[in-house]
Amino acid sequence: MHRIGVNTNCYHGYSIEDALEGIHRSGFQYVELTATKGWTEHVFPTMSFEYLESIKMKIKELNLIPFAMSGHCNLMDSKRLKDFILNIKLAAFFGCEFIVSSVGEAHLEDAEQVTDERLVNHLNSLLPFLIYYDIKLVLETHGDHSTGVILDHIIGLVESPYVKINYDTANVIFYGDKMPEEDIDSCMQNIAYMHLKDKDGENKEWNFPALGKGYINFPSIFKKLEQAGNQCPFSIEIEFTSAGPKDLVEINQAVKESYDYLVKMGYKI
Repeated sequence: MHRIGVNTNCYHGYSIEDALEGIHRSGFQYVELTATKGWTEHVFPTMSFEYLESIKMKIKELNLIPFAMSGHCNLMDSKRLKDFILNIKLAAFFGCEFIVSSVGEAHLEDAEQVTDERLVNHLNSLLPFLIYYDIKLVLETHGDHSTGVILDHIIGLVESPYVKINYDTANVIFYGDKMPEEDIDSCMQNIAYMHLKDKDGENKEWNFPALGKGYINFPSIFKKLEQAGNQCPFSIEIEFTSAGPKDLVEINQAVKESYDYLVKMGYKI
């Protein structure tokens, strides 16, 4: 069975407390905490221990389980590796099993770009920390590394069970001009985590509504996963349009609509 949670990035612009309460009320048990520099810093290594501990207690009080952390850093930039190691330690503090990162920055300008060989060296340098804390790094389909073909090649060079793929169903369209149901087979064996994100509008249009409100063929994707015996966890990510959500009510409604959509698809959450 796929474990299904919600990325707190859905609540971009709102507090982590708002996010946790909304996710809990919608009926979800699992949560992906967001620690993305310059974008959504719901949890972050620079926060005080006292505050991070209060968030940890809040998660426990709401009977939520933090199974992943979105800790995006430019992994091509050697200067950012220290920041990412801190994010790994923060993920361990919350008991996460996965840490998500794009190869480049998610919402900051890339300070450095390197060859695949250098990138693999950087990823290998992170392995001792991933192994020590028993956390799996899942590289997201994003930016210049937005298709399954590209990421599968990198994963093959690393050759570690601690470095796999986070397949973002909408990013392959937005960044890679590929439909996920056509691209996903290229990397199925290395998908360990998945961002369920819907897409509406033109390919390059920032429009990521609640699940079932866009045009992504999720039934086809779910069928492919089932046929491959891939039971990777799902994390819902809703990023609305470039104008953002109207208010907190709209975010909570979109999260609940996504819950209802998955239940209709036969999933138990």
